[in-house]
Amino acid sequence: MESLSLAQAQKIVLLSQKLPPKKLPPKKQRNGGVLANTLSAIENLGYVQIDTTSVIQRAHHHTLWNRNQDYQLNHLDKLLDRREVFEYWSHAAAYLPMCDYRFSLHRKNGFASGKLKHWYKKDDALMAHVLKRIENEGPLMAKDFEGDRPNPSGWGGKPAKQALETLFMQGDLMVPSRVNFHKVYDLTERVLPSGIDTSEPTEQEYIEHLITRYLEANGVGIASEMSYLLKNTKPLIQTTLQQMLEDKQLMKVDIQGSDYYVLPDAFELLNQPLSRTKLKILSPFDNLLIQRKRMQSLFNFDYLLECYVPETKRQFGYFSLPILWQGELVARMDCKVDRKSGLLNIRNLVVEERIKNHESLVHALCDELKHFMVFNQCDEMIVHNTTPSDLGKRLMSHWQTV
Repeated sequence: MESLSLAQAQKIVLLSQKLPPKKLPPKKQRNGGVLANTLSAIENLGYVQIDTTSVIQRAHHHTLWNRNQDYQLNHLDKLLDRREVFEYWSHAAAYLPMCDYRFSLHRKNGFASGKLKHWYKKDDALMAHVLKRIENEGPLMAKDFEGDRPNPSGWGGKPAKQALETLFMQGDLMVPSRVNFHKVYDLTERVLPSGIDTSEPTEQEYIEHLITRYLEANGVGIASEMSYLLKNTKPLIQTTLQQMLEDKQLMKVDIQGSDYYVLPDAFELLNQPLSRTKLKILSPFDNLLIQRKRMQSLFNFDYLLECYVPETKRQFGYFSLPILWQGELVARMDCKVDRKSGLLNIRNLVVEERIKNHESLVHALCDELKHFMVFNQCDEMIVHNTTPSDLGKRLMSHWQTV
């Protein structure tokens, strides 16, 4: 069995995730190339998680901005309109590349057949009513059904919204657009581009797709990571991993005494350069970070998003953003944007104790903050608290010279 050092594994992971992104020559930024770069990022990642939290720019924008230096907030709307991405479920609500559409049918048909249980109880009469209205009237939002039927329970939203989401999850409806972040629903056959493959993959094809997609985007992986929040898939993934290993479609490697799987060409990434000077401020929902145990194992970074933790028990802050620098996760920065005043509040910046070169870190952080502030439509910044305590003074002093 081949072995990888932890540093080699980290390099493969980061290059697979396209972090930090390579600087593209100006020629590739023209003639529609910028939007194509965003699509390429989504296709590479396999999905981008949608999140409603807006303490800073929402996570789906943040994740893509970190991989496309010229990302614009209207890119996802444009890609939806061009039918090059679609909304559905990965391990959570996500944008997925349209080229992977047929692999969403495994889950959709599972909900439609009852093999998979939806969190809303099916109301067949209401679902038929909702479908008929959309068929006759065209794309509609949940608010267009207000007054169709009262909700006696008061839980989980209005019944029509539940019906819309059930129809969406089982594939009868798709989301061709959003208005003020509210979903617009339409019949699937009116949304899908012509020529798209709508044949449901076999279970074997689906499982192989999960494995291959995961390793293409993440470099190295284990069965529990590939089956993350995908019910009933882990045993099938374990069996298929062994088959793919025997067929030489995969390789097994040892990383610090633990077995991981890689695609055969993953070792070629070790010959590619990794930008270690470029710092990136990551979203808590970034594809790199979403599995916390994995970050602990591979990057020695114990991360918890504390917006779900009672305030009195928070250690780093409500919405702390992991910081990637020199191929490592080196700090957490709790941020909040005041949109009215265009002010970025760095409420708490905490550097890992193992990081000693604070001066270089401050320089790299200031360089990236220039872009981060533009992305968040801010023109001023305040640093409230840091660990070590003198870091804030250094940061603001260097900021004045940037």
